[in-house]
Amino acid sequence: MRIAVVAPPWAPVPPALYGGIELVVDRLCVGMQKAGHDVVLFTTGDSTCPVRREWALEVSEGQRIGMAVPELRHVMAAYDAVRDADIVHDHSIMGPVYAERFPDLPVVTTIHGPFNDELTDLYSRIAGRVPIIAISHAQRKPVPQIPIARVIHHGLDVEDFPFGAGDGGYCLFLGRMSPDKGAHRAIEAAEKANVPLLMAAKMREAWEFEYFEEMVKPHLNDDIQYLGEVPHEHKLELLAGARALLFPIRWNEPFGMVMIEALACGTPVLAFPEGAAPEVVDDGRTGFLCHDETDMAQAIARVGTLSRADCRAAVAGYFSTDRMVSEHIALFEDIVAGRHPREPRPA
Repeated sequence: MRIAVVAPPWAPVPPALYGGIELVVDRLCVGMQKAGHDVVLFTTGDSTCPVRREWALEVSEGQRIGMAVPELRHVMAAYDAVRDADIVHDHSIMGPVYAERFPDLPVVTTIHGPFNDELTDLYSRIAGRVPIIAISHAQRKPVPQIPIARVIHHGLDVEDFPFGAGDGGYCLFLGRMSPDKGAHRAIEAAEKANVPLLMAAKMREAWEFEYFEEMVKPHLNDDIQYLGEVPHEHKLELLAGARALLFPIRWNEPFGMVMIEALACGTPVLAFPEGAAPEVVDDGRTGFLCHDETDMAQAIARVGTLSRADCRAAVAGYFSTDRMVSEHIALFEDIVAGRHPREPRPA
């Protein structure tokens, strides 16, 4: 198949810093090309994904993330460039709406964020025309009225991640500096367990700085450290050396790429049973699902009972790029053949 992939314009593919969507797009494009398909990625000019690339914006628009004008410019150029594809896999927000201008072009989209009121309204309007891929069962659960073509969990290439011994003596928090990601809850758990905590987190928006100043900065000391937003290679070193990844979310997180990145390095994940965490963490085998910060602190003392090899094996097995790619290709083939599949709605 000739597969066109439209990435959002907010970060290069793959990302140099924070960017879970862009990491997934990179693995999908490389994996589909490896499987023998003709892949073109419409992205930004600073991307380095090793497939054929086209773009309108020379550099990613990270400073204007979410703004309509750069995304619309990017999307309009994308559909001009990819209209001869057999199918378009669109990861942007605006693209599946704009695709209405091309009624003969099969388009499928992945929703990467939560179904909040705004996105529920948007996807309700396009779901009859553009098949929607969800990234977890938790993500789709609040909106049973929206038809979903398939739930496809993310995957990674385990060989791209170092297998670590977890001998750094610290726990790790990795993500965004925001209340929903819960850095303050990670701090509380680490303090209760009396273990060092390293935090590597994106902090660019005004509200992220406000959260940091109020909830995180007062706790910083020699044992509780904020490292900033670290490059990919440093992130891998941190994951490989960590005793555990702390993932203390208290909202319906659609997936959480950092969980499988940690597992690929052999690092257990300690999470609350919110969002997709129960779909990723095999409780008692690849991590622990904890009730609260006190329970998480107690779980830190038990991570030594878990096998880091089992953690890595979970990614080499189910959470692999090969499985992710094969599930996408099967869906694309159905759509191109004129079948418009829908998964049964959850009970």
